[in-house]
Amino acid sequence: MEYEQLLENAYKNIKSVVGNSERFEIPKVKGFVSGNKTIITNIREIVSYIRRPLEHLIKFLQKELAVYGKLENGRLTLKTRVNSNKVNEKIALYVKEFVLCHECKKPDTEIISERGIKFKHCLACGAKYPIKSKI
Repeated sequence: MEYEQLLENAYKNIKSVVGNSERFEIPKVKGFVSGNKTIITNIREIVSYIRRPLEHLIKFLQKELAVYGKLENGRLTLKTRVNSNKVNEKIALYVKEFVLCHECKKPDTEIISERGIKFKHCLACGAKYPIKSKI
């Protein structure tokens, strides 16, 4: 095979990253407190922005906040009163651990599993780091 053909085949097999120069900002939590429950209404918006599974983020928040939560009608209901700043901090921690690349700090990553170990693979720079946090 010629070099050009090999190069063309390689480009077909890699995932492309959409060039986006704007700053990566996570949407802030929107919700309200009802009795002794905290209801987060924009959880789906946050998950679609960071491109991670909804169940994964919910599991992380439950572990970090030490509270039971469940998804009802597209809203996350936490079984205690939680300050929105604290939830925003935990989501920022999730993004740092599971979304942003350690090398180039871009959010263009995916979670892959190799031999039972989960890795964060950056589609922008190609870096690959093991994920230390267990969920």
